[in-house]
Parts: sequence; C-alpha cells; structure tokens
Amino acid sequence: MSKHHGKHRRGQSPAETGAAASQRDVSHRKDAARGKAEQTGDARRSGHRPPSSAHWAREAKSRASAAGETIDPRLAPAAPGIVTVRPGTRCDLDAIDANADGGLDKEEAKAALVAERARIAALQERLYAEHKRSLLVVFQAIDTGGKDGTIRAVFEGVNPQGCRVWSFKVPSAEEGDHDFLWRYHAKAPARGMINVFNRSHYEDVLVVRVKDLVPEPVWRARYDQINDFERMLAAAGTTVLKFFLHISKDEQKERLEARLANPDKHWKFDPADLVERRSWDAYQAAFADALTACSTPQAPWHVVPANRKWYRNLLIARTIADTLEAMDPRFPAARGDIAGMTVPD
Repeated sequence: MSKHHGKHRRGQSPAETGAAASQRDVSHRKDAARGKAEQTGDARRSGHRPPSSAHWAREAKSRASAAGETIDPRLAPAAPGIVTVRPGTRCDLDAIDANADGGLDKEEAKAALVAERARIAALQERLYAEHKRSLLVVFQAIDTGGKDGTIRAVFEGVNPQGCRVWSFKVPSAEEGDHDFLWRYHAKAPARGMINVFNRSHYEDVLVVRVKDLVPEPVWRARYDQINDFERMLAAAGTTVLKFFLHISKDEQKERLEARLANPDKHWKFDPADLVERRSWDAYQAAFADALTACSTPQAPWHVVPANRKWYRNLLIARTIADTLEAMDPRFPAARGDIAGMTVPD
C-alpha cells in the first residue's frame, strides 16, 4: 500500500454520488453502477482520452453467477504454493501462511528462478512478434510487501521493448478530474506487450477506504466497476494476472527496521510508514474484501506467501511463464514472397 497514494484527495462526481446514495446491498450497488453507466455514457470521452468507467461497464460482458463461470482457459493454474481466490468464495488471509517455503531450499529456488526467467523472455518475444494479445500483471501489497523487488527479480532479462512497468502514486490534476479508472486504462498493455502495474486500480478500494477519503457507498460500488473493467480487458485480448504479496506484521517490522539500520535504504523510509502500520488490521480487512469481491474467472486473485523473497519470486515467475505458455503466442508465418531469396554480397 503506497503511503503517497493515500495523501491525495479523491472526490467523486455528481453522478457517482447519486448512484452511491441508493446503494444498500449488493444487488442495489450493481443496479446503481449499471444505471450510472447508462446515464453518463460517453460524456467523459473526448479526443485521445481513454473511455470512461461508464463505457467499460456498458461494454463488459453480461454478468454471470460465480457458480456458473469457469476460469479463463488462457490462465494457467498458479504455481503450487500460491493460494488462488476462487470466484464466489471468501478470502481469509489469516489462514494463509505468509512464511511458507514449500519445502524448497533457497539455493534450489534461486536456480529454478533463472530457468523461469528464461521461459518468460522467450515467450515474451513470441507474444511481441505475434502482436495480437497482451498480458497485464498486477501487484498489490502493504508497505514493504516487496512489489519493487519482485518486479526486478522476475522480469530480469526481458526485452524492455516489449515490457512496461507503471507505478501509480498521487494522481495528477488531469487524472483527478476524471473517473478513478481513467488513468489505469491509459496504461493498459497494447497488443504484443506485457505491462506491469506496481500498485493499481485497487488502491481506490484500499487506501481510500482505510483513510476514509470517499464515502463507503462510493468505494463499494467500485468493486463492480473494477470487475467490468477487467472483464472488458479480457474480452479485448488482454490476459490479467493479479498477485497479492502476503507478508506478516512481524515481517513488515523487520523490513522497516532494516531500512532504518542501512543508510543506503534511508531514502525508502518515511515516518508516515509508522503511521500506516497502525492501520495494519484495517488494511488487512480492506485487502480481504477486495480479493473476495474482485476475484473473477477472467482475473482471479493469487495470494503469494511473501515473507521469503526467494520463494515469492519463484512462484510468481513460474505462474507468469505458465500463463504465457497457456496463451501459446506464435511467431507470424514468413511472407510467401521471401522464399528462395538470397542476400547479395
């Protein structure tokens, strides 16, 4: 959870406020979100700007009950050791051991990570050359959860021409003037690309909830809006992988103390971290609710035991590689008119 993101003031539009007022239960929230989508339509679209969340809601596939849906076949099962939140089930973070190591040896896991990175690099080249589909990898975690370190470790060696990493902090003035999803859609991957979100659209149902930046009916309505957004991305050919890096409170304390003890890490420490730590339980509740409400067949949440960094990195790299393999990108066929061509001296 970004301490910086939590300092901004996220307001809501009149349409959003009006929809929120009538929300009393899940059914009412869905009806309100649909109603707002129909009323606002393309009102916030212009020129180069991405479509608004109302447009996403309108274009998303019709909802189906979780019981009747199956996981998108483009998504390979998560690596053993990861807990996937099954759509329609409750996520219980307290039941997941953040200190798990899968019985693996640290050096063995590091060697295996090298092989998984090679798989990712090879499959990324095929995805880029195919230029038909894309992959979005989302990372969420509490402060010190390890998002930066995971991205560095997992994507080492991947051609930067086909991979982009985006970090979302305080919204700019322009971003703040749009619906909360606007800036995230602008960074969604183009065909052939792997894009990584270091924090994401989920900040707007996490930090805004804990810090009470918007009324509860507003952030609760956003669960459905997020699901519509991700459903639309999937329908357009973007595979969505979401990882929650699960650390314990004791582990967070050790990592904060390590930053204080190392002068080279002082730049990463902010006294606000200690204030945020007091809200540990509130953040855990917010994470659990978001993982429960927004684990869908098109974009299920994967909870990764993350106290042991080497284990975390291997699990995530293997899942990304397996997912790319399940997508099965292909190199384009050679042009017919090059058969028999020779390169002159």
